[in-house]
Amino acid sequence: MDTEREPVRVVIVDDDQLVRMALRLVIDGEPDLTVVAEAPDGDAAITVVDEQRPDVVLMDVRMPGRDGLSTTRELLTRPAPPRVLMLTTFDSDDLVLGALHAGALGFVLKDTQPLRILDAVRTVADGNPVLSPAATARVIAAATSPHSSHARDSSREAARKQLSTLTERELDTARAIADGLGNPEIAARLHISVATVKAHIGNLFAKLAVDNRVQIALLVRDAEE
Repeated sequence: MDTEREPVRVVIVDDDQLVRMALRLVIDGEPDLTVVAEAPDGDAAITVVDEQRPDVVLMDVRMPGRDGLSTTRELLTRPAPPRVLMLTTFDSDDLVLGALHAGALGFVLKDTQPLRILDAVRTVADGNPVLSPAATARVIAAATSPHSSHARDSSREAARKQLSTLTERELDTARAIADGLGNPEIAARLHISVATVKAHIGNLFAKLAVDNRVQIALLVRDAEE
């Protein structure tokens, strides 16, 4: 970690004051991270994010009034949106899935070990997704079990149409991202250089009109369901 870099500015959004206090204590104990504001609900979150311009927002999924999904969608329409890391207890997989589609970079359980939460904040601040294996399995299960077969078919067809614009190598790269591989692992799997992987990923962002690797992974999962 570059010690000369300004601390990552974090806003915590959760309707439970004890959760906010615990997260603040953990985050503010790190020299490279700082909590600049807290919010108890979505409406307050939008206000403080506009005021503070944080790097990362830790966003509860379920809250009274405006929930985390609606708030995330609103924040990600900003010209320079913060990175959003969702907080969940897993009783709301559908909302988490929607947030990832909207552009949130990942999610963590509220009872995750403090060190892992800190790592997640740093990872998201750098623009990289945070998807633990257990959490990924639950979200994929939610993605592949929609409430109607019509919704599933529509989602599949839309995803396949988007992926049809890719070259074979770009599609291979997208599938490797969906498998959770990093750039070096993708390079090894496809027998290409890391620079070439980065070029393919840049093409994926442009052709698929997505902002991050999570959205690429979800498209692949939708198309292959």
